[in-house]
Amino acid sequence: MAKNSGPDDCAWRAWLLPKPAAAALAAIAFLLSLAGSPPALAQTDPFTWFEQWFRPNPPPRRAAPPRPEIRRAARQPYRARPRSNRPAENAIANTPAKPAVAPSYFVAVLGDSLAQMLAQGLTEAFENRPEVAILRKAKEDSGLVRDDFFDWTKATQETLASGEKIDFAVMLIGSNDRQPLRGANGSYESRSPEWQAAYTQRIETIAAMFRDKKIPLVWVGLPILRSERLSEDALAFNEFYRAYAEKAGATYIDIWEAFADEAGQYSAIGPDINGQTVRLRAADGVHFTKAGARKLAHFVEPEIRRNLDEAAPKGEPGMPPGAAPNLANVANPDDSGTPSNPALPGSEVPPAQKPVAGPILPLTGPVLAPGGELATRTATAGTGNNTARTLIEQTLQQGRPLAPKLGRADDFSWPRN
Repeated sequence: MAKNSGPDDCAWRAWLLPKPAAAALAAIAFLLSLAGSPPALAQTDPFTWFEQWFRPNPPPRRAAPPRPEIRRAARQPYRARPRSNRPAENAIANTPAKPAVAPSYFVAVLGDSLAQMLAQGLTEAFENRPEVAILRKAKEDSGLVRDDFFDWTKATQETLASGEKIDFAVMLIGSNDRQPLRGANGSYESRSPEWQAAYTQRIETIAAMFRDKKIPLVWVGLPILRSERLSEDALAFNEFYRAYAEKAGATYIDIWEAFADEAGQYSAIGPDINGQTVRLRAADGVHFTKAGARKLAHFVEPEIRRNLDEAAPKGEPGMPPGAAPNLANVANPDDSGTPSNPALPGSEVPPAQKPVAGPILPLTGPVLAPGGELATRTATAGTGNNTARTLIEQTLQQGRPLAPKLGRADDFSWPRN
């Protein structure tokens, strides 16, 4: 039976090992304790231990020079500038205020929603003419057909009888008139003979009202529309407006081609009044954008300006209508050179005023001689004319050279004196 080994047995076995082997084991254990565990040795440089024992001491590190201290200048306390006792308005006190000009020329714009946009464009067109006022008399969703909704014949009569000042009138209507018309004998289908008779009668009646009041009327035709069926009816309506409005004394303005493309078709995009390609029509294919409304007004604007210039008094250029030059203080000299209103004795005589303009001379007319005859070319002596004509015939027609002169570059005579 084997005997169990105990602590005494292990000690006895240790004594059995040779002494050199025990010393080697002790040295290995000491080295392992200095170098660290096996994983740590595998991760480090194998020469680390030899460098620790045999590497010379590194040179002492030089301390970095201290950073120069930057001294910041002390901030000066903010001192508020003393406020001037003068208000800021005094700086522009010397600028003269623009005199307000009261409107004296009134343009009434009548019709449907297209007329509302036309009035908007006309307001922008005449914003630099404060004496011109645009009266917006348009009614949305109205027309000449549905007089039960809005009766334009009655409304025009009431407007003209109200005494409101109207110097010029513009009518643009018809975009809502593609529907039956209710007449005395019933309802008429659109563009039927009975419908046309009743519709054109209303056009002529409204235009005649302005003619009787001696108010210039411009009737603007409908523009091209995106729908082909609507455009077909709009063309027929425009023929009615042209014939019967002009018959009653109105002026018809056609804008169809102005809002069509080169092929004559509908186009929502086109040139504005500045030549830039922009969107002119709204998404519904009927109404206008702001740029389109301004272009629409561009075709009506010349008629208004022409009538405005004719109605303006013959005063100084650039004066608004109704204004006249003040001639009360102008001293008109008589034939003797003495002012018609001489100053009182003892008072200073004001200097004679210079005329506003001198004699007006035409720049493009024919030039007149002092005697009043047309200026003519002065005739030269006969000998000179004959000599010049002879030289021209010899050189240009016959090709003969000119006779050389002595000492000139073409003088080839030899010997030279």
